[in-house]
Amino acid sequence: MIRHALPIARWPTAEEAALARLFSPLPLGSKHVARARTWVPAMVPWRATDDGEVTPALVDWYARFAAGRPGVLVVEATGVRDVPSGPLLRIGDDRFVPGLARLVEAVRAASGGETLVLVQLIDFLAIRRRPTPERYFGEFLTLEARHRAALARQTGDASIDAAADAEVRARLAALPSEQQRAVLSEREWEALQMGARERVTDTHLPHVRDLPRALPPLFAAAARRARAAGFDGVELHYAHAYTMASFLSALNTRDDGYGGSPEQRVRLPREVLAAVRDAVGDELIVGCRMLADEAIAGGTPRDEAAGFAVALARAGADYLSLSAGGKFEDARQPAVGQAAYPYTGASGAETMPTTVRSDATGPFGRHLPAAGAIRRAVRDAGLETPVVAAGGITTFALAEEALARGDADLVASARQTLADPDWFQKMRTGRGDEIRRCQLTNYCEALDQRHKPVTCQLWDHPEGEARRLVAPPWSR
Repeated sequence: MIRHALPIARWPTAEEAALARLFSPLPLGSKHVARARTWVPAMVPWRATDDGEVTPALVDWYARFAAGRPGVLVVEATGVRDVPSGPLLRIGDDRFVPGLARLVEAVRAASGGETLVLVQLIDFLAIRRRPTPERYFGEFLTLEARHRAALARQTGDASIDAAADAEVRARLAALPSEQQRAVLSEREWEALQMGARERVTDTHLPHVRDLPRALPPLFAAAARRARAAGFDGVELHYAHAYTMASFLSALNTRDDGYGGSPEQRVRLPREVLAAVRDAVGDELIVGCRMLADEAIAGGTPRDEAAGFAVALARAGADYLSLSAGGKFEDARQPAVGQAAYPYTGASGAETMPTTVRSDATGPFGRHLPAAGAIRRAVRDAGLETPVVAAGGITTFALAEEALARGDADLVASARQTLADPDWFQKMRTGRGDEIRRCQLTNYCEALDQRHKPVTCQLWDHPEGEARRLVAPPWSR
């Protein structure tokens, strides 16, 4: 692993910025225009209530980003189901609309109407926290005859066959770890070591088998609520470790027409997109966030990802926002009592590459080549769908060169925007030397991992927070 220094930055004068691609307009959908190609992608700040409602702190968070005048701001992953999910926004019921409308109004006011505001719509399957062996064997394991037989083999005690269930469970919990592994199936061992996690391939579970029928209307209803709240558009979350990305994954082996071949794996994402479009027409921007690279063993190859991008563009996506990695398959083992987090393994390092630990390629603009290849595939198919690229883009030169090369049509930056919400406006007005530069250490990601309110190490103290939340002069 290599520690990388921040690249030297030469910021544009106001005159140079006025002529730059980065600050030129771009149509999004048939009825909206982004006034600049600057993009704040979805981040989860963990400032909603435990019931998924908007809070004053969350409104302040998004208004502060909007004051920096990005072309587009995407509100965090927002659940399309009305199910408990901790302090993550929800849009699965009409009662959430008034709070989301307040958020939209705050963004419009803070940006002077210059920023398009979208909401990212997400679905996710159940995941449990890692249990103690006592709780796993005592509560969660479905005890079967094979467990008794295996326990008898491990202990040499044939009387296990007639023992009460409680005794069998207690004796399983007391086994050394290597013997527990010999008793359990692969998925049971994973549930003990990582916490149980549902997969889209668990078609023995009725609600998982029924996902192709259930999800299109859920996403469509969420999009209608987004329209009612005043959003300019919705972003369908087809990336990382969540339900829709799992349908796209090469690991999706469903045999019901929604898994296996690339054509079948993209079927449900296309059906969800079609349902959302039918629900809101061309009044709202409807985009897709997807992976240019799954970055896991056995994951979707890049050429298939390009094929998915073309298929979604043909299906009517108004833009494609690209990311990489962020999968459960290579996540680190969580502590007992904690849930697995999909950004802790090698694929997670691709999602949020750092200066602290990286390979020779480094974190800065790391995914631009993959984004460029996907954009070329879309253009070669005769489609003009805009492509949004992200991943360590923290300087004017890197962003402008990506646009000039044709790697992207818009440039997204989450962590640099978190470090300095005004950085787009400072570039545009020739004040780049005032930009507070992100160190790409993933201090913010470590907070996200623990579901704590996300902050930046550059302003994570009371005085810094107060300064950050004071609106800059151009927003007053």
